[in-house]
Amino acid sequence: MKNITERHEFILNKLKKEGKVSILDLAEEIHISSVTIRKDLKMLEDKNLLFRTKGGGSLSNPYAIDKPINEKEQINADAKRKIAKAALPLIGQTDSIMIGSGSTVFELARVLYPDHKMTAITPALKVGLELNNRPNIEVLQLGGLIRPNSSSVAGTQALQVLDEISCDLLFLGVDGIDLEHGVSISNISEASLNRKMIEVSQRLILLADSSKFNRRGLGKICNLDQVEAIVTDKKISEKTLFALQEKGIKIILA
Repeated sequence: MKNITERHEFILNKLKKEGKVSILDLAEEIHISSVTIRKDLKMLEDKNLLFRTKGGGSLSNPYAIDKPINEKEQINADAKRKIAKAALPLIGQTDSIMIGSGSTVFELARVLYPDHKMTAITPALKVGLELNNRPNIEVLQLGGLIRPNSSSVAGTQALQVLDEISCDLLFLGVDGIDLEHGVSISNISEASLNRKMIEVSQRLILLADSSKFNRRGLGKICNLDQVEAIVTDKKISEKTLFALQEKGIKIILA
């Protein structure tokens, strides 16, 4: 049996390598009780070295927080620009796309200059303004109550418009991608709108930097089996990458 210092080093090294740890796996590997592992994880959390989660621990906060979009734009900004550019080829000759709210998908709007006519549907004011008067793009701006944090609409008005729409490709920015819980965002009112956008779209593409994996937002929007592809950065852990590919999801690394 390892002493407490050796155990903590083992846990932190495993965390660094895999991004998260399981109490049951640690107990089996170190040959001690789950109760002792829980105490170890609490001590490490008290030292701000990890976040405790249900059944284990994580390097990143597993619960997404609803931050203003202007603040989100500054987080992992370079990775988000690369992700947006890597997502462009997925559009191809598609004539109708939907772009959700969030800082990563806004970067997609910034780099979108199609060589064919298309309709872009969005609940996000910043996306609509960015694409307004862009050559070959007709913008359908969804209406409703505007949420200041995201500069995006939510509510029944937007849902009613979506009842009359069928779209080919949906690009969503999300706050959490968890192998068990699925895809989620940090605001419940926008979660219902995202679910409706998924319902009226043929294909769903997620744009998310690697900090969004193994996290859960307050509002679940779909299971992973509804996702066709995820565009992310190269910092995603190999374990998470392999698990998503095993579920049949195409992963594009920017």
